Amino acid sequence: MTLDHGDPGDAPSVPAPLTAVENPVRPSAAEEARTVAAATNTATLASLTGEGDPWASFVTYGLLEGQPVLCVSRMAEHGRNLLADPRASVAIVAPDAPADPLAGARVTLAGVVQRPVGAEADAARAAHIAAVPAAVHYIDYSDFTLWVLRVQRVRWVGGYGRMDSASAQDYAAAAADPIVSHASHAVTHLNKDHADALLDMARAFGGFPDATTAGCERADRYGLDLRVTTPRGVAVTRVGYASPIDSPAELRAATVELTHRARAANGH
Repeated sequence: MTLDHGDPGDAPSVPAPLTAVENPVRPSAAEEARTVAAATNTATLASLTGEGDPWASFVTYGLLEGQPVLCVSRMAEHGRNLLADPRASVAIVAPDAPADPLAGARVTLAGVVQRPVGAEADAARAAHIAAVPAAVHYIDYSDFTLWVLRVQRVRWVGGYGRMDSASAQDYAAAAADPIVSHASHAVTHLNKDHADALLDMARAFGGFPDATTAGCERADRYGLDLRVTTPRGVAVTRVGYASPIDSPAELRAATVELTHRARAANGH
């Protein structure tokens, strides 16, 4: 049985690209998940009570090679839950959510918690304090336990219609995007001062030669997410750089190169 949202009724339709999107490359689900996890230090922890009921709690965390490091007290119910049953998951919401919260990025990391030992315990303690500096005042109290969530399952959601799962192996091997969390000023600048360049990109490479306006919604190491307006309605598309970039300092050159190629393709 196939499930869908049913008849949208009078909801506006989303126009399809008229031409092929030249380079739609974007981060993998594992990379997106690592990016969300690295963007904040708070999450909702799901643990199991002694009766087997789900229990949701607000927690802070650090990251040790992508694995959430929790520091919780057994005086709290979730602390006692983890001591009795190691199965757990955390739901992490990316900061700076859009006006519609369901359009924002989030990730669920599920697995089992374990107490780190030896050198890993030292590294986990340091990782948690680095992310949550206030923890230095309580992390060594006897009622607090340091846990590492061994991620076994990953589910990333990037907003409406954008979601995927990643294996534990792919998640462990991935890295957080180095651009996303530093690109807000660049995105604002593109929209304010270079809307004509974004429009050229959308027409030449994004599949919408009929676009009348274009704005940038996000920049990452592989390219730009654009929102375009056409006589047929509003759509989103993807424009990839000539090659991935590794630092925010490379973003300007990558977008200038895109602009030059787009204008040449459009005959400007």
